[in-house]
Amino acid sequence: MPLGQIPPGPMTQGPVSPEGQQQFARPGTMMPKGQSKVVVPESVKGKWSAATIILEDKVSKTKQEYTVKLNSDFTIPNSNLKIHVGDFLPDFKMDGLTLTSGSNEPRNPALGIRVFENNKQIFPAPERQWGWLFLKVPSIHRFEHPKYGIILKEGVKKG
Repeated sequence: MPLGQIPPGPMTQGPVSPEGQQQFARPGTMMPKGQSKVVVPESVKGKWSAATIILEDKVSKTKQEYTVKLNSDFTIPNSNLKIHVGDFLPDFKMDGLTLTSGSNEPRNPALGIRVFENNKQIFPAPERQWGWLFLKVPSIHRFEHPKYGIILKEGVKKG
């Protein structure tokens, strides 16, 4: 099969892009448009307390790990950037416009974030609610900034 061609038949479940961003689908398949909704299943609620992210300083070529509580704000030291950390979905799945977790097992970990520079949202695009960091595929729809990179290292279980 030629490089870049999508094979016929159903796609396997993997990281998919939320909120109407470019998504992988079979040719001729329309992807849903509109505002997505995050649904944290009961089997996941309260089981994760934080996420560890890796902050890359592209100028100094250094990396620093930070463990950030879910649903909290984190200001990047010595910068005008703030990250609002949302929900952690250990087994990210997308069903139409619903973003959820298929289980509490870290099969496809993803972290919802919003990044603000000088109090202006720069990630995701302002019309979108969440940008997502994918542990297994960090390059998919990643945060783009001239100085900083943000990568999901892991979710932190409660307890």
